[in-house]
Amino acid sequence: MPPSESEAVTAVNTQATQPHPPLDTPAADRARRAYPSPVVATTRAGHGLSGLVGNTPVLRISEPLAPAGRGFWAKLEGFNPGGMKDRPGLHMVERARDRGELRPGDRIIESTSGTLGLGLALAGMTYGHPVTLVTDPGLEPTMTRLLRAYGARVDVVPEPHPVGGWQQARRDRVARLLLEHPGSWCPDQYNNPDNTVAYTPLALELSAQLGHIDALVCSVGTGGHSAGISRVLRGLHPGLDVIGVDTVGSTIFGQPARPRLMRGLGSSIHPRNVAYDHFDEVHWVAPAEAVWTCRRLAASHYATGGWSVGAVALVAGWLAATRPARTRIAAVFPDGPQRYLGTVYDDEYCATHGLLDAPPATEPDLLEHPDEREVTRWTRCTTVVDPRTLGRDGGDR
Repeated sequence: MPPSESEAVTAVNTQATQPHPPLDTPAADRARRAYPSPVVATTRAGHGLSGLVGNTPVLRISEPLAPAGRGFWAKLEGFNPGGMKDRPGLHMVERARDRGELRPGDRIIESTSGTLGLGLALAGMTYGHPVTLVTDPGLEPTMTRLLRAYGARVDVVPEPHPVGGWQQARRDRVARLLLEHPGSWCPDQYNNPDNTVAYTPLALELSAQLGHIDALVCSVGTGGHSAGISRVLRGLHPGLDVIGVDTVGSTIFGQPARPRLMRGLGSSIHPRNVAYDHFDEVHWVAPAEAVWTCRRLAASHYATGGWSVGAVALVAGWLAATRPARTRIAAVFPDGPQRYLGTVYDDEYCATHGLLDAPPATEPDLLEHPDEREVTRWTRCTTVVDPRTLGRDGGDR
């Protein structure tokens, strides 16, 4: 039997004081044997700052995001010092150091839309590496100031790549900086398998907290957390459904790439870390729909976040309404709201971008195939394929 709400909350409060989740099932034992290193790394004894990462709580989300008596469980990764990407930031650096790819004192250089930058700043401070973060003018000024306060050098590209948009422009700038700084190292979050393995502890935490999971809802950007979590949870819960959440204008799942307002999910390139064969369906969500959901979460549950959180919560709430009542749904909330006070939670910004005009539809539109037509509102598709098999390249941003 899955735990009741009160039992699960008790389990969360108890496990927060433990070095790692107390998994006692045979499936959990198999998972520990298969992925031993990252589980041990959850505590990182001897590294005070990094010991703050992990063992984040879950919260039951119900009305008004789901009908009365139904809901889903949100994994609140905003409880990490810098959000969910503290996990891969630390793990990628640790593994590179272990392999000798990143030597003591060498510079870390990476492209980021913001959140991984916080994780790499934490890793750089923990292990004594200078950090250069390449971003674009869309990064919030508050985030730029915060990253600099944490000691990172922030390099802003002035214009997008003519085909690959801001994302490709950032990656090209990283390549130039690596040549200018001999001995420097780039995590390459889009293609680095350590990015996905870093989420093994998160998956084990979820399984310990919820006991049984029928469906997992994750936003998709680099593909790291959706691939890493789903791989482990499928081993623990073989019938697991995995639902990916993307933004309109993203090319990850075969839509044409367009300029995008939302940061933290979506892509104009095709990251190799995206595990297309793990997904049972994908949803695309528009900015206004994410904003509405973020604000409803804030008003009703206090726990909220940014664009990815709003998009994931919208989809998870719909699943809770349409799946059988006993379906246990886990949704990953990557961060908290603080970064988005000037965007998602700013009335003037939202009005300027037409994000407050109307609430989202009560259910998604439906595509039979991901390249059937271009979507501009919340839409789902149960056919998930690698877009490189569709012969479509990325576009702007």
